[in-house]
Amino acid sequence: MNKVYCCYPGGRHKALTMSYDDGRTQDRRLVEIFNRYGIRGTFHLNSGFLGDERHIRPDEVSTLYAGHEVACHTVTHPTIARCPLPEVAQEVLEDRKALEALTGYPVRGMSYPNGSMSDDIEALLPACGIRYSRVVGSTDGFALPEDPLRWMATCHHSHNLMALGQQFRELFKRQYLYLMYVWGHSYEFDNGDGWRLIEDFCRAMGGQEDIWYCTNIELMDCLDDFKRLQFAADNTFVYNPSARECWIQVNDEKPIPVPAGRTLSL
Repeated sequence: MNKVYCCYPGGRHKALTMSYDDGRTQDRRLVEIFNRYGIRGTFHLNSGFLGDERHIRPDEVSTLYAGHEVACHTVTHPTIARCPLPEVAQEVLEDRKALEALTGYPVRGMSYPNGSMSDDIEALLPACGIRYSRVVGSTDGFALPEDPLRWMATCHHSHNLMALGQQFRELFKRQYLYLMYVWGHSYEFDNGDGWRLIEDFCRAMGGQEDIWYCTNIELMDCLDDFKRLQFAADNTFVYNPSARECWIQVNDEKPIPVPAGRTLSL
C-alpha cells in the first residue's frame, strides 16, 4: 500500500505564523517589517476600540492588513470567563460583524482577551463561527495544535525567540509537519530593543524555501482540507472535494498537488 503524508502548500513540511493582539498603532510598523521579509500572520482586533488615539482607524483595516488575517479579540476586551455566556456570545459575534464589514471576508479566528476562557466558552465558540482561538503561554515546541480552541503558541516574542527560530530552521525530518507560532502585542516592541529583535527575527526567518509563511486561519484550512481528502481503500487514488489544491507526499517521493475537485491516481 502507498504511504501518504500530508504536506503544507508547495510540498513544504514547516510553517511559520505570527499572531498579534489589540490593533494598536504600532501594528503599522510591524506589518511593514513582516511585508519586507515575507512574514505573514494574524491580527486580533477589538472593534470597539478602533479609531481612538492608541488604535488603528477603521478605514485602514483592509489596506494595512492586506495579505494577513484579521481575527476577533472581542469588541471591548473583557475578562470573559467572568461574564455571562450571552454577553460573551455578543462580544464575539458583534466583533465578527464589525470586522467583516471592514475586511469583506468571514472572520473565523480569535484570541482570548486577557487570556481568559473556560470550558463553556470553548464549547460556545463554534456556534459563533470561530474555528480556532489562541490561549496565552508558550510550548517551546513546534507541534500542531491538538485543540485549536486552546491553541498555545510556540512562544511570546520575548521568550527565547531567536534561539527557537534557529532550532526551527534546522529541523529537517520530513516525516513530520512542524509549526512555529509567535504571539505578542506590537506596542511591546517600544520597550528596550524590541523593534530590533523582531526585525532580526524576520530577517533570519524570511526567504526559507522549506517554510510556508501563513496566517492562523490558513494553517487551519490546510489541515481541514487534508482531512476532507477521500482516499481509495488501497491508497491507489484520491479525490479532493475542496476548492483548494492539497499537497501530499507518496512513498517518500517528491510532493505532488492534488487539484481542487479532481481525482488523482497515486
